[in-house]
Amino acid sequence: MPLVAHTDLPTFQRLREEGQDVLSVERAARQDIREMHIGLLNMMPDAALEATERQFFRLVGGANPIVQFHMHPFTIEGLPRGDQAAEHIARYYESFDRIREEGLDGLIVSGANVTQPHLQQEAFWQPLTEVFDWARSNVTSILCSCLATHALFQYSYGVERTHLGFKRWGVYSHRVVEPLHPLVADINTRFDVPHSRYNEIFREDMEAAGLRVLVESEEAGVHLAVSPDLFRVIYFQAHPEYDTVSLLKEYKREIMRYFSGEREDYPPFPEHYFSLEVGAALNDYGQALRSARRAGRAPPPFPEEFVLRHLDNTWRDTAKAVFNNWLGKIYQITDQDRRKPFMAHIDPDNPLGLA
Repeated sequence: MPLVAHTDLPTFQRLREEGQDVLSVERAARQDIREMHIGLLNMMPDAALEATERQFFRLVGGANPIVQFHMHPFTIEGLPRGDQAAEHIARYYESFDRIREEGLDGLIVSGANVTQPHLQQEAFWQPLTEVFDWARSNVTSILCSCLATHALFQYSYGVERTHLGFKRWGVYSHRVVEPLHPLVADINTRFDVPHSRYNEIFREDMEAAGLRVLVESEEAGVHLAVSPDLFRVIYFQAHPEYDTVSLLKEYKREIMRYFSGEREDYPPFPEHYFSLEVGAALNDYGQALRSARRAGRAPPPFPEEFVLRHLDNTWRDTAKAVFNNWLGKIYQITDQDRRKPFMAHIDPDNPLGLA
């Protein structure tokens, strides 16, 4: 069901232009349909701030529960911001104080860039843990993406993520390993998901903490796990929200970092993402770029139009299905007029809600 554009956040108009159903407040008021309020704690850096809004709003708006979705973006202190992003946040984002006062049905927590060797040393750690503490007692379910997964797992269980020594980067095949769990009901049993990370929480660490692993990849590790109480926290290590071009944008940024001297090695391709034709074209481009760098010339034009014609999205439908299941379960177990504690909705004799 549709999103409700209850503010003038530009993301709503962008999604309308894509063909997504976004209601005005006036149209929404004429429908006798329940509201659901979903928060988005957006910690992404400036360049990805608005794209992250669109990605998660798109997945929520594509769900099937018979409700109107009100999205509530907010952020926290301790994240460096330029003037443009700070202005965007000041104009369109809500404060955490207002979020706490008005409440949420569900909360999505995005990833973030890090600069310290340990997450607890980051400037945003304390504000982030305050959000976690509030949400675990007041929000029906929390969905964490990548860095947020690592942070909440460490905060909850005292186990730090492990640095891989390389960047896990690409689109990887995954399998559902707990098909009876309602979060993965009626989705493809095998599907792709993009990853982009240097760190990992391994399956054995998750299971030692009592988490249930639902989806994993032989090559890329665990993608999706849930807390011992089944829906309270959803842990994503990968990025099912990514656009088709998200990894391409990352690859281009790394190329330019090489060209400017910010990195010494020429970046490898994201794995399983580019076709053979694209790989050949980008190898030729890489040679031309290295030649331009040695000669002190401007970088040659990137063959973006050609690359875009050959990119495939092999994860969005499954991502929509998982979000549909997540939001549908929240819909089932929350009271319309009162946000009850999560466990008050769980039948101890049938915690998965199986028929």
